[in-house]
Amino acid sequence: MLKPIKKGSLVETAIESLRGAIENGQWPVGSRLPVEAELSEALGISRNTIREAVRVLVHVGMLETRQGDGTYVRANRDAGETLRRIARSQLAEQLEVRLMLETEAARLAATRRTDSDLKAMSDALDARARAGDNLTDRIHHDEWFHHALVRASHNSALIELYDYFSHAVSQTIERTERDDDLPEPSQEDHELLLAAIRRKDPAKAEMLSRALLSPSLDVINRQNQP
Repeated sequence: MLKPIKKGSLVETAIESLRGAIENGQWPVGSRLPVEAELSEALGISRNTIREAVRVLVHVGMLETRQGDGTYVRANRDAGETLRRIARSQLAEQLEVRLMLETEAARLAATRRTDSDLKAMSDALDARARAGDNLTDRIHHDEWFHHALVRASHNSALIELYDYFSHAVSQTIERTERDDDLPEPSQEDHELLLAAIRRKDPAKAEMLSRALLSPSLDVINRQNQP
C-alpha cells in the first residue's frame, strides 16, 4: 500500500512512490489509477503535487491520460530508470548485450546495406583513423561507426533497442579504449568488418563483429573468476 510522504522533494518522492507501486504490481498494466483525491489522501500531499508526478510518469511512458476517463498504467517500467540501471550493470554484462545486438546487426547489414549505409560506415572509420592519438575523437567516431552499422541492418526494432542502449555502448567503448588491461579493437579490425559487409558476407561479418568485443569480454570474465 502507498505510504504518506513526510520529507524531501514532494514531487520527486511522489514520483518514486507511484513508480514503485506500479513496478510492484499494485496497479497492473491496463488498470486505472485512483482519482487524484484518493492519491492525495493516501500520500498526504496536495492534488497539485500528484498531478505533477503523474505528468512526469506520463512523459516517461509509464502512464497514459485518457481525456474524460482517467489515468491508466501503460508500462510497468520507467524507461529512463531502466536505462540508469543498465548503466550501473557490470561492464561484462554490457559487453554481452553489445555482442548480441551488434553481431546480429552485422549479419543483417551484410545482406541489407545500401550504398549510403556503406558511405556512413566508411566515413566514420576514416574519421576514426584521422583521430590518431586523440582518444576523445577516436571514441566518438567509433560510436558513430557502430551506430551506422546497426542502422544498416534496416531492422527498426533493433535500431531502437540499440539507440536505447546507447549510453552503455558509449561506456563500453570508452572503457575498452582507455583501460590498458583490455584488448583494444584496432582500426584494421573495424576495416575488415566493413569489408565483409561491403562484400555481402553475413557469416564473416557476424564473426568479425564478435571478434571486436570477445577478447575484452574474455579478459573481464577471467578477472572476475574467484
